[in-house]
Amino acid sequence: MGQDIGRVGIERVEGWGMSVGSTTRIVRPRDLDQLRGALQEARRAGVSLAPRGTGCSYGDASTTRDGWALDMTRMNRLLDFDASTGDAELEGGASIRQLWRKALPLGYWPKVVSGTMFPTIGGAAAMNIHGKNNFKVGTFGDNLLEIDLLLGNGDLVTCSREQNAELFHGAIGGFGMLGIITRAKTRTTKVYSGDVRVRGISCHDLGEMMDAMQELVGEADYLVGWIDTFGSGSAGGRGLIHDARYLLDGEDSDSDKTLSLEHQDLPDAVMGVPKAEIWRVLRMFNHDPGMRLVNAIKQVSGRMEAMSGWHRQSHAGFNFLLDYVPDWKYAYARRAGDGLLQYQAFLPADTALDGFLALLAEGQSSGHTPYLGVLKRHRPDPFLMTHALDGWSMAMDLKVTAKNRAHLLETCARFSKICLAAGGRFYFAKDQVISPDVARASFGSERIAAFHELKAHADPDGLFSTDLWRRVFEEDPARTSHGPWPR
Repeated sequence: MGQDIGRVGIERVEGWGMSVGSTTRIVRPRDLDQLRGALQEARRAGVSLAPRGTGCSYGDASTTRDGWALDMTRMNRLLDFDASTGDAELEGGASIRQLWRKALPLGYWPKVVSGTMFPTIGGAAAMNIHGKNNFKVGTFGDNLLEIDLLLGNGDLVTCSREQNAELFHGAIGGFGMLGIITRAKTRTTKVYSGDVRVRGISCHDLGEMMDAMQELVGEADYLVGWIDTFGSGSAGGRGLIHDARYLLDGEDSDSDKTLSLEHQDLPDAVMGVPKAEIWRVLRMFNHDPGMRLVNAIKQVSGRMEAMSGWHRQSHAGFNFLLDYVPDWKYAYARRAGDGLLQYQAFLPADTALDGFLALLAEGQSSGHTPYLGVLKRHRPDPFLMTHALDGWSMAMDLKVTAKNRAHLLETCARFSKICLAAGGRFYFAKDQVISPDVARASFGSERIAAFHELKAHADPDGLFSTDLWRRVFEEDPARTSHGPWPR
């Protein structure tokens, strides 16, 4: 290569669920000059670049079978933190972990975090992630103040709600296809304790769970529902709600201790088993009978938790459940090509209950019962390719093997028909199955055409491309001008 573009190698690049990926050249720039050099070198070589952070998207959002992967994790500085406002400024490759570890000792917590602390800030913005508090504070993008976006021609553009607003609203949730988010400024929440108050609420069925969560929307700071996906009939969608709330000023008598980083450390072992080995134990249960048993045990333990009332849990302990067991995803992988696929459906409030019950029934009848189901309440946001709506989401973890892959994809196609009939949306950080036709039916041809127009402006040569872009959008030739997208 003709210039310094950062660390370069040939690696296997996968989605987090391990069921998609390929071996490709990967470039890791450490600063803006090297990043611009990578863009020039890719253009000279006639290849596309797939923007990538830590690879926490489940599917093909940051993988590429045609081009180079552009790993942004070396551009990871925390640039500024204003202790008087809680506003933080970070490079795009910095992680949510870096943000909360800076913020919490100063009495702040990120507005929005995912179930793992390791996504990059740029990736969180590009995918417009949401947390267990989406109903309260919105998506990650709702709490961004501004971003710097590196366009395909090498220009660096600052975007906000007031400056380059169309690019701001398109790049957030635009899964890296309009440019590279090299810097972001975001709000955080003032907190007075390193703990939250948490209680469990056991529910007999999905309708009861949704009613209970809706009643708590005005009171809780976080709400999430675990669903026993093996439940059926009158027990369909049974499970457990977790209702979590910030402690008030003065409520924590030992806030200096709880706000410390040491208090947030996750345990090294679970039930006496070292964390690094737990996935091996989980693998023994990673089949239908085993997961039916695990779900039944969790349902019973959830009832006991509900009877015990309120308890306190650290912010990290409550929010980052996926980090309790390192590499737990390997419980799904016995051989090459195995893994998991997460299907997350976003449905409007008035169709969600019937739609989710139909999805659970379809999974059970097809022989692809999800091994995990998670329910969240959502609110709309103003971003172009948003998944957010006034309604609910249900995420379902599905086991992928070489033997079941083709039939599972057929089942997912039926899932999509159910979602579309209910007026649903999809989330590109999780999706790896929808087609261009499904995307048009969900998001609307006008919105997708507006996204194509923005890409033609920001990346006219199509330098940025991923397997997701090619699967869902590249086949759509729509370029008709429709003016601003629907808000």
